[in-house]
Formats: sequence, C-alpha cells, structure tokens
Amino acid sequence: MSRRRVVITGMGVISPQGETVDALYQAQIAGKSAVGHIQRFNASSLPTRIAAECHHFDLSKHVEGAERYRGAGLNTQFALAATQQALQAAKLLEQGVNRRGIGVYLGAGEGRQDFENLIPAIAVTSKAEGYQVDYPLFGKVSKSRFNKECEREQEMHMVSGNVARHFQLGGPNYSCLTACAAGSQAIGEGADIIRRGEADIMVTGGSHTMIHPFGITGFNLLTALCTHNEEPAKASCPFDFRRNGFVMGEGAGILVIEEYEHARKRGATIYAEFKGYGTTADAYRVTDSCPDGRGAVASMRMALKDAGLNPTDIGYINAHGTSTVVNDKGETAAIKTLLGEYARQVPVSSSKSMMGHLIAAAGAVEAIICVKALQHGVLPPTINYEVPDPDCDLDYIPNVAREKQVSHIMSNSFGFGGQNVAVIMSKI
Repeated sequence: MSRRRVVITGMGVISPQGETVDALYQAQIAGKSAVGHIQRFNASSLPTRIAAECHHFDLSKHVEGAERYRGAGLNTQFALAATQQALQAAKLLEQGVNRRGIGVYLGAGEGRQDFENLIPAIAVTSKAEGYQVDYPLFGKVSKSRFNKECEREQEMHMVSGNVARHFQLGGPNYSCLTACAAGSQAIGEGADIIRRGEADIMVTGGSHTMIHPFGITGFNLLTALCTHNEEPAKASCPFDFRRNGFVMGEGAGILVIEEYEHARKRGATIYAEFKGYGTTADAYRVTDSCPDGRGAVASMRMALKDAGLNPTDIGYINAHGTSTVVNDKGETAAIKTLLGEYARQVPVSSSKSMMGHLIAAAGAVEAIICVKALQHGVLPPTINYEVPDPDCDLDYIPNVAREKQVSHIMSNSFGFGGQNVAVIMSKI
C-alpha cells in the first residue's frame, strides 16, 4: 500500500519582516534586517538591548472578534492572525466548508507572562529582611491583582486550543515545545498524522514571543544572546567570524498541510509537497549542540530517507544558522558529514540573519520561506557575512539573494535541550 502524500495548500505568517507571506519573502530576498532596539519594555540595563519585534501588530486587523483575546497574549494572537491567512489561502474559510475534521498541531510558546502583575504583587508582599515573600499576604494580593484570563493563557496548549475554537477545527489537537525545533517538529508530526489516515488536513506550524523581561534576561544568563547593541541591523551574523550570539525574534508561521488526493479533488492550490521529516536528540548538553553534529546529521539522514531522496538531490539548505559560535560551527560540520564533497556545491543560508530567532515559530516561518524559494527560484541570502570563519567554510549565499531553480529544499531546526529536526519540501 502506497504512503499517503502530504502537500502544502495554505500559508500564513506574522513576522518582524512583514505580516503576509509575500512581504516576508520580499524582505528576505532583499536582505532587509528587521533587528532594532527593544521597544516593548525598557531594556537599558540588560547586556542585550536589541531584538526583531513585530511592530504595530494589531489582531483586529486580521480576525473578527479580536477583543476576545485581549488576555491571551501574543503567542495566541500571532497564531490566530497567521492561521486566518493560511486557511484563507487554502480556501477553507469559504461558506459551506466543513472544518470539523481539520486538526491542529502547533509548536507553541510557553504562554503569556503576567510580568506586569506578578512583580508588583511580589514587591508589596515582601519583607525587607532577606527579601522573603510573605506567602499568605501574596496569596491575598495576587487573588485581587491577577487577571484570570492571563493566568489561564500561560499554558502553551492554549494556543492550539484557541486556534481550534476560533476557526472550529475539530480534528486532532496537539502542542509541542521542543524549544527552537518546535515549529518544524509540529509540521513533521502533523504530516505523520495525515500519513496515518487520522486526518486529511492539519493546521501546523509555530507561534512564539520571548521578547519580555523574563525571556531576554534568561538568555542573557545563558550567554546565548548577541550583545552587539550599537548596530542592531548588523548584530545577527551567522557563520561570520564576529558572531557572538543570536538575536531574539518573534512571530508565527502557519501551514495548512493536506493529503494530496484530498487537495486535488477539492481544487486546492498546491504550493509544494512536504516530502521528508527527521527528528533526533543529541543527548549531550542543554545549551550546547554536540560538537561533531551527530544528532543533526542523524535527523538530516532520517529526513532524506523519509523523503526517498539522495543527498545530492538537495538543492538548497535553509540552515538553523543562529549566529552563535557553537551552533554555526556544528551545523557546518554536520552538513559536510551528511553531504561529503557535495556540501561545497549546495547553497546554504540563514534567514535568522535578517529576522532573528523566532524560537518555537522559527522552523515554521523558515519552512514558508523555503516554499516561496521553490516557487520563485530565488534563494535568500545570509546578510552581515563579512569576515569568513575557517570553521564555517560552505557557500552561505553571502549578502545578496541568488537566482537558482531547485527541486528539493532542506530546512534545519536545532533546539536547546538537544532536539534536532530536519524537514524537506519539494516542488510538486
């Protein structure tokens, strides 16, 4: 019995580079950086004061009934807006379409951080001696101060739940938070649900923001963020010798994936085929990838096997490319191990050089960029590539987009904790 084929029939995006798929892709191939000084909160005392924010985002411009999600936070709001676009592109919002069997699988962020209410509650209930919290008083104050909607929305599963409820998607419903690999993992797992025959259509992808005091402080403590604050647009420089950490981004990427015959019968536009998926764990360290790239290599090999392709079939790799010293070196080594001498012939680039790292949403947004590259034959560059690193010696499409028709694209996502995901999209 032949395996059910999975195709992409809808895409939607909210990103620092634009709030439509076309706006995102045009900014990518133009090499425009979306990185600037943080405006959401006062970050002047932090080592990192830059990020790629989705400025002027307003959910009411994207969906009806936006006022219901005021307490939901940006993870849910980004996902709702991107899902609206994706379902519309897939012609699944038209009158009379039954969406009850459509499933949801999202790589979702950890929910809203109620920082504005938490910190004052701690401040007014703390004893001066030793900064000890008076817990009975804290319970009393927090009960009157905290917003029940905000508290409910802190859980990551609320993002997929809100998307399902708003759009009446009654099929399988899942969430994952495998760090920076979550968006890609959700697409791969969603595709497997279709392959197993448990659904014909899945809404997949990721949504996340960590541009808040907890997120920026946490990654500063891990020394993972870039501290080149003076020239924000040049701060993210994957594979460049000067790199010193990643730049935080935010947003959502949503893909409608569908069984091929089902899509064809209903006359859907097919943008590309979802061809292969591989996922592994480094089982090494929490914050560092294994130097030899063993987990990354294994996930890429698994994706190739799943797709039924040879290494030489891959025409372009959209790298994880975070702009950290360890990741870029390790990913380069992994690609060379996977492809051998052919690695020198394959263009590789990092979309994060322009839009930063969208964490749980990164892989999904980058998958959308890959689909657009398959369609238009223009590969996005790695901007800010100026000083070559001897340990990073592949063709990173430096600074300027490249015209090249390719049939198969691999996109990598490697997460804190050692999660590795590789996915492959192909021309139909």
